[in-house]
Amino acid sequence: MMVVCLVFAFNGFGQGINFFKGNYQEALEKAAAANKLVFIDFYTEWCGPCKLMAKDVFTDKNVGDYYNEKFIAIQLDAEAPANKSVVKQFKVNSYPTLAYLRADGKVILLATGSSSVEEFIKQGKVATGDELGFEDLYAKYKSSKNDLDILQQLLKEAPSFVSAQEDRK
Repeated sequence: MMVVCLVFAFNGFGQGINFFKGNYQEALEKAAAANKLVFIDFYTEWCGPCKLMAKDVFTDKNVGDYYNEKFIAIQLDAEAPANKSVVKQFKVNSYPTLAYLRADGKVILLATGSSSVEEFIKQGKVATGDELGFEDLYAKYKSSKNDLDILQQLLKEAPSFVSAQEDRK
């Protein structure tokens, strides 16, 4: 019985995102050396949605599989004095704020609020270019002369796109 428990405990270890234990600049350097993008989770200790993301999304095996392959991921406490300049640089004012960057620090995508596992993986795929974002899908639809498959995909994405735009106001 004890062996079974240990096997389950061991198999559950490290299935989610392996967050880099360093500062912002070190994460950029590591990403450049590994030819990866950077994912930043700006959180606060008191933020309920941040805690839900940490508990339910960042620990998911599928999230870990994708993000560990594509990103150097780092969590930054937005209220920590050491992170003040980075928080200011990205104009973080709501939590969680999720930033996707190139290794040179250029922003690819900024998102706010919590999301489901599926939405979070899609967000990562849009940041890496593995999937088209709403604006790119719309451009593709306009140039495709009424492709119904693209229109259907566009309509599925519209509610979350509109919601994200309203959050930024």
